[in-house]
Amino acid sequence: MALRLVVHFDVRADVLPSLPAQAAATAAGGGGAGVLETAQESLHVLNIERNGNIIYTYKDNKGNAVFGLYDCQSRQNEHLYTFEKDMQAVSCSVNSERTLLAASFIQYTKEGVRNELQPGSKCLTLLVEIHPVNNVKVLKAVDSCIWVQFLYPHVESHLLQNHLLLISEEKYIDRFHIQVTREDGNRVVIRNANHLPRDRIAEDFIWAQWDMSEQRVYYIELEFEMPLDISLSGLGFKFVNFGYDYYQDQEKLCSQPSLCIFTNHTGSLCVCYSPKFDSWEEITYSVFYLHKGHRKTFTAALGGANPHVTRGITFLNLGYLVAVYFPGHFLHLLNIQHPDLICHSLFLTGNNKMAAVLPPSPLQSLPGSLILDCSSGKVYRATLDQSYLMWLLWNAHLDCEKMAALHCVLSCGGDPGFQEDQILQWICEHVSACHSFDLIQEFLIASSYWSVYPEMSDVDMLLPYSSVLTWNAEIPGITLVTEELPLPLMKVYSLKGYWAKLNSNLEYIKYTKPNLHYHNSVVRREWHNLVSEEKTGKRRSTTYVKNILDNAIKVISNMETRTLEPKLIPLLQEEDKHQRLLMGLMVSELRDHLLRHLQGIEKKKIEQMVLNYISKLLNLIWCMLETSWRKHSVHPWVFHLNHHGSAADFEIFHLMTRILDAANSLCCPLPPGFHSLHMILGVHCLPLYNLLHYIDNGVLLLTDTAVRRLMKDLDNSEKNEKLKFSIIVRLPPLIGQKVCRLWDHPMSSNIISRKHVAQLLKNYQKEPRHSMIGKSSFPVEFLPLNYFIETLASLESSHQALCDFEGHDNVDAEFIEEAALKHTTVLLGL
Repeated sequence: MALRLVVHFDVRADVLPSLPAQAAATAAGGGGAGVLETAQESLHVLNIERNGNIIYTYKDNKGNAVFGLYDCQSRQNEHLYTFEKDMQAVSCSVNSERTLLAASFIQYTKEGVRNELQPGSKCLTLLVEIHPVNNVKVLKAVDSCIWVQFLYPHVESHLLQNHLLLISEEKYIDRFHIQVTREDGNRVVIRNANHLPRDRIAEDFIWAQWDMSEQRVYYIELEFEMPLDISLSGLGFKFVNFGYDYYQDQEKLCSQPSLCIFTNHTGSLCVCYSPKFDSWEEITYSVFYLHKGHRKTFTAALGGANPHVTRGITFLNLGYLVAVYFPGHFLHLLNIQHPDLICHSLFLTGNNKMAAVLPPSPLQSLPGSLILDCSSGKVYRATLDQSYLMWLLWNAHLDCEKMAALHCVLSCGGDPGFQEDQILQWICEHVSACHSFDLIQEFLIASSYWSVYPEMSDVDMLLPYSSVLTWNAEIPGITLVTEELPLPLMKVYSLKGYWAKLNSNLEYIKYTKPNLHYHNSVVRREWHNLVSEEKTGKRRSTTYVKNILDNAIKVISNMETRTLEPKLIPLLQEEDKHQRLLMGLMVSELRDHLLRHLQGIEKKKIEQMVLNYISKLLNLIWCMLETSWRKHSVHPWVFHLNHHGSAADFEIFHLMTRILDAANSLCCPLPPGFHSLHMILGVHCLPLYNLLHYIDNGVLLLTDTAVRRLMKDLDNSEKNEKLKFSIIVRLPPLIGQKVCRLWDHPMSSNIISRKHVAQLLKNYQKEPRHSMIGKSSFPVEFLPLNYFIETLASLESSHQALCDFEGHDNVDAEFIEEAALKHTTVLLGL
């Protein structure tokens, strides 16, 4: 299953065992002997407060209404209050200090006899002092149902003023301001209990929802400031998350349209809506991404589904995702952080065993990925099932499913090391399996994004989330229509926390074109300029280049600090100046990009995040190679060329070629040493023609390390001679001259001689001739050659040109003479 439900609270398992002791400890309980029998039938959850504490109610053996609290931190139960009347509780809330309790009741007994506490009224709302148990004040005695909710401060403190919301079926919300005072030490009483100040929050609304975590009320009035284009006719009057009304007609509610609002700390604001459906052929639901400025309407095919299912669509808030669940048919995990492309959301049908993800009873979606099963009294914590998502990665046939599953795995938390290891294994097995996108690119971008996102959520608009910019392929079983929305107008005067982030999202949508996502176009251009200048001998400012290389040193040092386990493949151990330049340029450009757009964040923190981000990119590439190598061998890699390529070498070479292609497209650096390893594997695996073709087209780079190893490790067989000569003639002149000195072979000496003679004659100025024929090592009858040898000897004597080759005995005057003679003979066709 894509969703995994873990029981967070079970009213029967966590509360029932403690009830006899509670009853025995209270005067009204009359002993705890028979309380379990009556409590089992009446025990149910009424409310969950902001701090996670759960309020429940039950009837004791005398029929009294008892209220208790389960502290989710200490996992202990506490008796709050007992009303010595047989009344049906509708709603209950306790303030954060547990000194005041508000409750509302329907004044009918099970036999239908009206309660005489307040004759003539259907619903009674009371405010009680409970620390210690003291006065009871009647807040409302009306014919409509009332729900109560204390407001909790965002910072726990001993406040002398409490605020209480009263939400009425008569379509208004009032807020009471309750002043308290402390007497005789710990006794808390209400001041001015006869006249509690109150104000009207809302009226004439048809729907309201409570957000316990952020202490917000959302409601819909008949006149919208921002039209949502939804049908209000069938919506009906409904409260969401104000506790569960066990006396409403649940079948009637299930047949109504579904509407709920979800937010999270990233500044997202989603309105989820599903109209009442009349056909079992298809079902439609909409998500208004108000923080993104558009609405997406999905139509899912049901194909004549089971008409006996009475529950409609359920929307669940899972943090970065919204789950849309239709029992027995589909589960749609919508990406609300990056909703632009449908391929980033995972659509699973009944064929994927989605039939029994959630309990069949009515559910409430609560913040923190909590789900209240109102019938059983269980609270679940919903998480994405990583095992199932990994199974889906390995077995999915559609690219859209692979893409969505990959992003779901990376975003769902858990053990990041475990996730990456499994994803890396999958990539090594399926590197060519995706046709709609580059799998390696997508993994590098997405995993690097999620590695720094928890540290700084503001980067969601500044760092790329995916390598895919457009998606035109259809997703079987679902269609999508996207519509632009008029952006809401923020009326909050002091923007803090969530509201500041939401406002930032709206400002980004209104005024930012093009988007602010970082891309490497500037880095690519500057890097190519630096490499070209180096090849042509031009010199940029020494300070400028040094700063760039210093940035690269910081990245490598950061990588070495974060690398805990020894690696099989020894990268980062060679200079590879080109990759260090690219690495340093990326640090510089990304740091400047973030500093321009992230206001109020320390420069030091941003710089560390940049180092972490680039280190992550490089480490992912390294780990990819390690994973492939472990699959084929258990021995550490050593740079040797004295054996033929194996099937394992070819697999790693193919993977490295794909990594190189992905890195080039993204213009992201590779770990120093990557190109040397790639070149050596190429020599192992490719025929000479293909090898030279790869070199000439820039796929394989002739690094100093690889060429030196090639000259030393390979013997001078005819095949290897051809390979070495082909490599030498492709090297830049300065590097080729150094490499020739490593190859003890006539061919190498010939090349050295020619370069040496060319260097001697480069600045030759004719001087008076002094015969030096007699100094020649052997007589030559060819007079031009005699003159040429005399000239060289004179130059060597006067300029000590051979000092460059001191210590290399494969270069001497005799060989230069012989080489010159042979070369002249060839040119003359003799």
